[in-house]
Amino acid sequence: MPTIVDRNLSPATGEVQTDVNSTPRKRTLRSDSAKQSSPMKLKSPRRFILDSPNIKTELAEKLTIKTPVKKLSDSFQDKPVWNPTDVNQLRTVKEALHVSTEQPTVVCREDEQKKILEFCKQCVKQEKSGSLYVCGLPGTGKSLSMDKIKGSLIDWTQEEGLQSPDVFALNCTSLTNTSDIFTKILTSCQPQTKIRGPTSPLKQLQNFYSQKQQSSGTRMMLIIADELDYLITKDRSVLHDLFLLTTKPFSRCILIGIANAIDLADRFLPKLQSLNCKPMVVTFRAYSKDQIIKIIQQRLRVLPYTVFQPQALEFCARKVASASGDMRKALGICRSAIEILEVELKETTSDVNISVIDNGFSDQTTAAAGEILKLQEKNVVRIDHMALALSKAYRSPVVETIQSLPQHQQIILCSAVVLFRRAKKDTTIGELNKSYMDICKTTQIPPIGIMELSSMCRVLSDQGILKLGQSREEKLRRVSLKIDEADITFALQGVRYFRNCLQ
Repeated sequence: MPTIVDRNLSPATGEVQTDVNSTPRKRTLRSDSAKQSSPMKLKSPRRFILDSPNIKTELAEKLTIKTPVKKLSDSFQDKPVWNPTDVNQLRTVKEALHVSTEQPTVVCREDEQKKILEFCKQCVKQEKSGSLYVCGLPGTGKSLSMDKIKGSLIDWTQEEGLQSPDVFALNCTSLTNTSDIFTKILTSCQPQTKIRGPTSPLKQLQNFYSQKQQSSGTRMMLIIADELDYLITKDRSVLHDLFLLTTKPFSRCILIGIANAIDLADRFLPKLQSLNCKPMVVTFRAYSKDQIIKIIQQRLRVLPYTVFQPQALEFCARKVASASGDMRKALGICRSAIEILEVELKETTSDVNISVIDNGFSDQTTAAAGEILKLQEKNVVRIDHMALALSKAYRSPVVETIQSLPQHQQIILCSAVVLFRRAKKDTTIGELNKSYMDICKTTQIPPIGIMELSSMCRVLSDQGILKLGQSREEKLRRVSLKIDEADITFALQGVRYFRNCLQ
């Protein structure tokens, strides 16, 4: 009969194998047997990878790397805060932000300067006359750019071995009579020439540039006439004659006129176009927010300390760009914000000193010293200082009056601003009504009649906002603004409807 082999018998000897430490077996479950049969627990692929020592080291290195904090402006890094109570520092900062402080370069106007300089180079190289008209809103860098172009042109002629042109720069507002500009040009062109009684200076210039033997031996002359719109007369003859000097057969003058009127060449010089004398036009656009920040930062870069919070500068630039884009206005507001901070620090410091005296130099003297240290940390111009400076610059009784007007009167003012941006000094009620109707159509607002519009213009005239002329026909009455366009823009820019119209 076959025997059943016991599990405890040795296969070789057949003896029973006993274990002194053995204990009775417990009944095991299927899950327990599974655990016993699998000595190594399997892990998910992701945990298996993360447990790898190489991967752990790489992850640790990546996690320890700090991402750089993105700052609003890199020009304010690694600079200590200034001390507004220091008279020398205060004077240096105000000088850096003054309009008259000369800068080594004119930033944000490189393209415009390149066009004008290339035009002048071609005229000098070919010994050919020409005319150019530089236009743009106030405070957009026109006159400042021309000062740099004059120096660049002279440097270029010396490098090329050419004869440098004589430069005659004139601000037309200094003229007593508009025709005096020809006298100034004649005396600059021919200092030894006497102005004869029967022959006018204009006639002498015309004769001079019409004869080869007289003009051939003279240098080229660069004439820069700033504020050219002051030469506009009723018949516009002075402007015509000035630009026509460049069309004479032996003319050697390069005329550059500068004015705020963008379409002066199209509106006041149609005759020149028929004579093939329409000047080349270079337009200086209003500064944007980013350009204003860049220009202010360029002025502050020479200072070894931080004066403004970057957010305060951005706030100023945003408001000025939306109102007018006038860089001179932005610089004035920054100086005003510094003065506000100066007054605030004087008042706060005096309060701290009074508290120290009242406490009898007790333990609270330390607390007062701590307050002074906190003040030193807050010496930069903040947003609240800039907001107060902006309100002083733009917030006026006129602004409050405009904001309280009825909607249709605000639309009339908005229409006037749109018209006068085309360089018009005044318009008629009929033209103003057309502009008003166009704005109402684009916004689907029911317009009022021309008689009611004329009545509203009289109301605005009584409030000192508009100026009305006299005429037999109501629609031919002249209308002009008695307030600054920037005040109207600032007052209405908070409403999206008007902001879109003014853009």
